[in-house]
Amino acid sequence: MARKYSKASGKEVEKEMERYNKGTAKSGKGGKGGKVKSRKQAIAIGLSKARKKGDKAPKKATGSKKKS
Repeated sequence: MARKYSKASGKEVEKEMERYNKGTAKSGKGGKGGKVKSRKQAIAIGLSKARKKGDKAPKKATGSKKKS
């Protein structure tokens, strides 16, 4: 099975998780959104930073899909 994320994007998430564990991770533009409170949020921020760099990461989910 192929990798879903690149190793570089994994490293970016790892860095963000370290910031989260230290309590220094901030959300929002320029860190003005306040402290990151959940692990999921920290992972999302790491993936977002990886996407901005151009690393291989799946596109951001835009809501759940309904199946009828």
